[in-house]
Amino acid sequence: MDCFAVSVVSGVIIRRYEGRTMVTLAFFFGLFQALMPLIGWFLTSRFSAYIQAVDHWVAFAMLAFIGGKMIADSFKEDVDKSVNPRDLHTKFVLAVATSIDAMAVGITYACTGYDTLAQLTVPLVLIGLVSFAMSLLGFAFGVRFGDAVNRKIRPELLGGLILLGIGVRILIEHLGA
Repeated sequence: MDCFAVSVVSGVIIRRYEGRTMVTLAFFFGLFQALMPLIGWFLTSRFSAYIQAVDHWVAFAMLAFIGGKMIADSFKEDVDKSVNPRDLHTKFVLAVATSIDAMAVGITYACTGYDTLAQLTVPLVLIGLVSFAMSLLGFAFGVRFGDAVNRKIRPELLGGLILLGIGVRILIEHLGA
C-alpha cells in the first residue's frame, strides 16, 4: 500500500500518463519490495537484532527527508526544484524508503521455517508482482484524479504529507509492537 500511495502522488505530480516513468517506478517498487524480505532472510542468522532495531528509523528518516523537501518545495515559486518522480535517484530512494520495513518479513520467513531460497521464490515473486501492479494502478489513479487534487491542494504538499504519514505509521507500528 505504501507503493500505491507514493505512486498516486507521483501521478498527481506528473499529471499525465508516461509509460516509461510509470513502468520504471513500478519496477523499482516491485523489485525492492521483493528484495528487502530476501535481504532480511539472508541477514537474519547474524544481524536480526540489529536490523529490527533500526529498520523503522531508517525508513522514517528517508521518508521524512523526502516528504519534508516536498512540503518545503510546495511553497516555493520555482517548481523545477521540487521532488521529481521522473528522476532515477528519486525513484531509487522512494523504493528503498517504502520497502525497508519489508526486511522484517524476511526475518519472519527465516524464523518460520523457510530454510532455502527455493522456498522463498514464490512468495518473493508474488510480493514483487503485486507491488508492481499496485504501483501502476496508483500512478494511473493519480493521473486520472490529479487535476481535481491540483485545484484544491499543491501536489508536492500532498505528496510530502503522505510520505511523512507513511514514515510516522512505520514508526508507530514498530515502536508500539
